[in-house]
Amino acid sequence: MTIVFKVSENVGKKMTEYYKNVRREKTPPYAVFQAVEADTIITLYESGKAMFQGISADIDANIWVDMEKKLNGRVIDINEPKKEKEKYQEELNYFYSMSTIGSDEVGTGDYFGPIVVTAAYVDKEKIPLINDLGVKDSKKLTDEKIKKIAPTLLKEIPYVTFTLNNEEYNKYQSMGYNMNKIKAILHNKVLYALTHKEEKYSYQKIVVDQFVYPRKYFEHILEATEKVTDITFTTKAESKCASVASASIISRYIFLMKLEEMSKELDLEIPKGANDIVDEIGKEIVEKFGMSKLNEIAKLNFKNTDKIKEALK
Repeated sequence: MTIVFKVSENVGKKMTEYYKNVRREKTPPYAVFQAVEADTIITLYESGKAMFQGISADIDANIWVDMEKKLNGRVIDINEPKKEKEKYQEELNYFYSMSTIGSDEVGTGDYFGPIVVTAAYVDKEKIPLINDLGVKDSKKLTDEKIKKIAPTLLKEIPYVTFTLNNEEYNKYQSMGYNMNKIKAILHNKVLYALTHKEEKYSYQKIVVDQFVYPRKYFEHILEATEKVTDITFTTKAESKCASVASASIISRYIFLMKLEEMSKELDLEIPKGANDIVDEIGKEIVEKFGMSKLNEIAKLNFKNTDKIKEALK
């Protein structure tokens, strides 16, 4: 993917500063600089034209589209001439032609239950098996289908999973960590663990579903002593990349198992999501076990907590 548009002088100066640590030593003729961030090559020319090349070019370009609108009131349309369906198919073919490591998480939108993050390695030779199992984004599969295919994935592909319980999540929140920072920390954790296993995997790309701009992602993990930085960020990665889809299903399966364990422990059917049914169950939990129980099993910064407290007055 290639995106080109002209930037204003003030935005060009900000771009030059922003990419100063990832610039290439050699630049094309008439270029102010050329830089590489993740999978995107960024070139700013003396004419003011900025070129973004790579699978995630639209993500990087949008940073400066937003900046132009904010600083100069300019609205820039960077839509590719290709139809969205054709663009999607191109990216689908791109990722499904190679061996990849991918990571994905579940539980970030659920009041009850942990956040589960998984990194999985899928060799391209395993992709036919992945397709036969019907692996795709876990959000598009029923719980029953997840429970059916996940055990096979667990046996057939290498993976690393980390489960963040809600007591730990609430501690992160109290430290001022937002959800994107928590997700970035956990993705980095499982990706590092998988890429540094004793057994070495012949992957061509590490793919992460885009949930924040790449630069912000790396800011979030700045304090980590062990990092994975060679990452391809792309939107809807779980529907384009076999390893991300597999990671998504494994994470969802573990999440469902945790909810079942919690349901048995509390003798209540613990629901997914953050809806009115969740509020009713939360109220019942507090009545039976006290408010302290919510700190163990719920994400307290969700609005559900206030609704539960209000219902108990």
